[in-house]
Amino acid sequence: MNQRMVVHFQDGQIVKGNSHDFFPNKDLFHLNLLDQPPSEKPMEISVSRLKAIFFVKDFWGQKERKKRKGFAIGEKSPYGKKVVVQFKDKEHLYGFTQGYSASRPGFFLFPAEQQGNNEKIFVVRSFVTKIEFIE
Repeated sequence: MNQRMVVHFQDGQIVKGNSHDFFPNKDLFHLNLLDQPPSEKPMEISVSRLKAIFFVKDFWGQKERKKRKGFAIGEKSPYGKKVVVQFKDKEHLYGFTQGYSASRPGFFLFPAEQQGNNEKIFVVRSFVTKIEFIE
C-alpha cells in the first residue's frame, strides 16, 4: 500500500513522497519523491536520521487553516492516551497514542486536531526531549 508521507529530518530537511515499505520496527524505508520520474530510484531513508514522519491526507494541506495547539476541554479519542511530545527543536505535538513504549525507537501519534491534514505521525524517540501523558 502506498502511503503519502511528509518526512522531517533531524537537520530540518523536509521531503514529500510515497512509500510502500515503511514499518515502525525497521531501520530503513524507501520514498518515491513527489515529483520524481518513475524511472528514478526511490530515496533510501534511515529512520535514525528522522524527527518524525507525517502521514498526510494530501501533500498541499490547509495553509489558511489556523492550527489548534493543545486539547479541547473534555476531548477524548479512540486512539488511546493523551500525550504532549516535545522535540529537541522545541516543537510540541499534541495527540493520542496506544503504542508508546520506552524500549521502541518510535511510536504512532494520532493528532488532537483530527480535522487537520495529518492522519497520524510516527515520532522518532531519539529526537524527543519530553513525553508527557495527560490525565
